[in-house]
Amino acid sequence: MGTSPAIAPQPKALEDPLAHLPCSTILEYRKGQTIYSQDQPSTSIYLVIDGKVKVCRMADDGRQVVVDIYQPDEFFGESAFLGLPQRTEIAVALENTKVMTWTTAEIEEIATRRPKLAIALLQLLVQRSMDFGSRIESFSVDNIARRLARALIRFSERLGHQTEDGSVQMIPFTHELLSQYVGTSREIVTHYMNQFRRQGYLRYSRKGILLHREALKEWLRQEPLAA
Repeated sequence: MGTSPAIAPQPKALEDPLAHLPCSTILEYRKGQTIYSQDQPSTSIYLVIDGKVKVCRMADDGRQVVVDIYQPDEFFGESAFLGLPQRTEIAVALENTKVMTWTTAEIEEIATRRPKLAIALLQLLVQRSMDFGSRIESFSVDNIARRLARALIRFSERLGHQTEDGSVQMIPFTHELLSQYVGTSREIVTHYMNQFRRQGYLRYSRKGILLHREALKEWLRQEPLAA
């Protein structure tokens, strides 16, 4: 008799931190308002209820580097668990925003009673570490045009919504914000955004960015790594 092929184990679903956290204090921030900074470091983690939040870190040369943009149902501020005396992280509301907040002491106390909360937060940190690893690899091998393309694709997948013709509509990211994410100047981002627009990969205005994502992915597959 032949042997049946082995069945690969199915990956377990990730734990949801919200399933183990009680409701807490809700804070509101206006567009452009700082949530925490170097001068007022956070001792809490936050859940976006409404709006969007930009988290940055200060580079050695004083420039801001965008870590990520967070939207409703996403956590940020986990660096508070490190308890470092000096921190370089800044969180700013990109829109009028509401967040729910728990202090690290509260999280630790809840996790002692609900161990699955600790597992959920560890899974979240592992996933983000993997994402940051991919981004660091892109900084090592990609030129600026490719880094910008990857940033647009990632933001479209996380923060955009698909239209009837298959393109993706996003909020109006400024060229300054995109430059802080890909690690270059605003002027260079403007140059490549205009180039992508001429090539038909996107349209942008103050109202938003319309991205032809699949076409830009195909450009990435064909475009050489070297500048």
